[in-house]
Amino acid sequence: MRTSMGRMGRQLLGLAVAGVTLAASGAAFAELGQPAPWEYKLQESGSPVMDNIVWFHNFLFVLTTVITLFVLALLVIVVVKFNARANPVPSRTTHNTLIEVVWTLVPVLILVGIAVPSFRLLFLELDVPKADLTVKATGKQWYWSYSYPDNGKFEFDSLLAQDKQPRLLGVDNEMVVPVNKVIRVQTTGADVIHAFAVPSFGIKIDAIPGRLNETWFKATKVGMYYGQCSELCGKDHAFMPIAVRVVSDQEFASWVEAAKKKYASGGTTTYASAADAAH
Repeated sequence: MRTSMGRMGRQLLGLAVAGVTLAASGAAFAELGQPAPWEYKLQESGSPVMDNIVWFHNFLFVLTTVITLFVLALLVIVVVKFNARANPVPSRTTHNTLIEVVWTLVPVLILVGIAVPSFRLLFLELDVPKADLTVKATGKQWYWSYSYPDNGKFEFDSLLAQDKQPRLLGVDNEMVVPVNKVIRVQTTGADVIHAFAVPSFGIKIDAIPGRLNETWFKATKVGMYYGQCSELCGKDHAFMPIAVRVVSDQEFASWVEAAKKKYASGGTTTYASAADAAH
């Protein structure tokens, strides 16, 4: 008995350690702007818009939890207090003015309380502030092309790199932007409808052929952020990642000067090699 209990204790301890390790690795992944294993919450925020989305999500979660528990409590009261055994003579009440006023006004107030921050968030997302940098993202089957009209109008393709991590998110050429700058992203499609989405920035916008849509973000942390095409666009839709590298102003300026030469000559290069060339 003691042996089996000891074995069970060691197994539980091992599971606990594995759980802590998994949680820690998930947190580390989330900090890099990508999905975490067994993730149950939104990705780590990397922009003011995403900060507001996270707050609104948490607010709604608390509100819906309170409402659910309240309704559950009412159901329990009804079952216990008004069953046939406890209440053999049923009430013949047909209406109650106070209750009817309350259950009409309270839901209205709750919906207004949800609508106000919801509209504020929508206006924050849709009202593009004065941009420090514009990047045009063109969706193609099945990769992205990026151009920088404010920095010499060079353009390059960004394709899935099978030998890069994270799996199905690494690309050969990342979209590079400076930190703490307003980035306006203009999207269009070259063939079918695609969608440009980066969860950590709180952006998702369709890339439609013949139409120019735009959104914005301001990355507040240096690092790599990942997204994917979020509109079914054909057989390789799942292999169309988005990789955004956020760097300092100095690193961005160096990358731009190197990228002008590399991409203008028709060659392709990674961010690392472009940065090396700049030095």
